[in-house]
Amino acid sequence: MPKRRLGICLLLAATLLLPGAAAADPPPYGIVFPAIAPGTPLVTAGYQLYAANCSICHGAGGEGITSVAPGHSSGEQIGLGPSLRGVGARSADFYLRTGYMPLSHVGAQPRRSRVLFSPRQIDAMVAYVASLGPGPGIPHPDPARGVVSTGLHLFTVNCAGCHQVVAQGGYLTGALAPPLEPDSPVEIAEAVRTGPFLMPRFSKSALTDGELNSIVAYLEYAKHPDDRGGWALGHLGPVPEGLVTFFLGAAVLIATCIVIGRRLKE
Repeated sequence: MPKRRLGICLLLAATLLLPGAAAADPPPYGIVFPAIAPGTPLVTAGYQLYAANCSICHGAGGEGITSVAPGHSSGEQIGLGPSLRGVGARSADFYLRTGYMPLSHVGAQPRRSRVLFSPRQIDAMVAYVASLGPGPGIPHPDPARGVVSTGLHLFTVNCAGCHQVVAQGGYLTGALAPPLEPDSPVEIAEAVRTGPFLMPRFSKSALTDGELNSIVAYLEYAKHPDDRGGWALGHLGPVPEGLVTFFLGAAVLIATCIVIGRRLKE
């Protein structure tokens, strides 16, 4: 194989292996959009959308499905979805607005993908889930009231172990920590308070709203950082950047030694 073609293949393979490079697959059974009459109350419209697309895994009334009789399935799904009663608007808004739901199959890691519902449809389903029982509402973080340096410290202590200090994501045992660049301040706040998939949930006693504002402020800064050091290498993080610097420095040192050696021979 020519060197150029081999290099292109290796580059493509590396790109596909990056966290979040491949979006989650859409559900195999498709999405159903019921005919909703104009003027239908938001919660009622949300129930119709929920019944058509979510009840198969979460139950007709959001009670969850923890066990299914053998051979009982629909749309290649077998239920086993958690209860949505009491989760409030916060969790439903996060999972729907990021495309984490619906899943391609039960047991898959929720990952950001193409959002399959319109904003109005999402508002309706969020309103319906919120009506199932008292629960937390959608947060409203204010990064303007946060401190970037404080956010960097808090993010390094609590989040960088999985997402990297530059918020580019990483690999975990049995999961991928996604890059946070696509997330809006509201989605970041929702994830922190909800704890999707393997991510721990941070209550207000663990991270206050003020501290959360600072974390959001840092992540907003990290999307377009001030690269005073020059070449940022795509903000992959200190380890790969350090390795590139090491190999470049090593090459310069070797070349310098060769030049000095030749001059000494002369």
